[in-house]
Amino acid sequence: MSYYLSKITDYDFEKALVRVEEELKAEGFGILTEIDVQSTLKKKLDVDYKKYKILGACNPPLAYKALTSEDKIGVMLPCNVIVEENNENKIEVAMVNPFEAMQGVKNEKLSAIALEVSKKLETVLGKI
Repeated sequence: MSYYLSKITDYDFEKALVRVEEELKAEGFGILTEIDVQSTLKKKLDVDYKKYKILGACNPPLAYKALTSEDKIGVMLPCNVIVEENNENKIEVAMVNPFEAMQGVKNEKLSAIALEVSKKLETVLGKI
């Protein structure tokens, strides 16, 4: 499996962002951070870049379970979700696959939590 899950949508960029946030909320996630990569790169480097936003999504009950199972797991939180205009001018949504990303952490409790989060994110992606 891959370290990320992704899907090409039929939505325009702004509608895709709204749908992603709605579906994340339906699965118990909130958005802690939002990074507008296109704007940041223009401001900091004066370069043009495609539409690309990174959302830091968090499901508080599952984050709490993960932190109490493995206190340093915070280095891998929150779950990043991207909405980007790809090279074919299609809108793609991609998100971390927590189960795969956390395979290096040898903690059975954490593996179960990561699998639960991955399934929730797969549900989100399926509804977009």
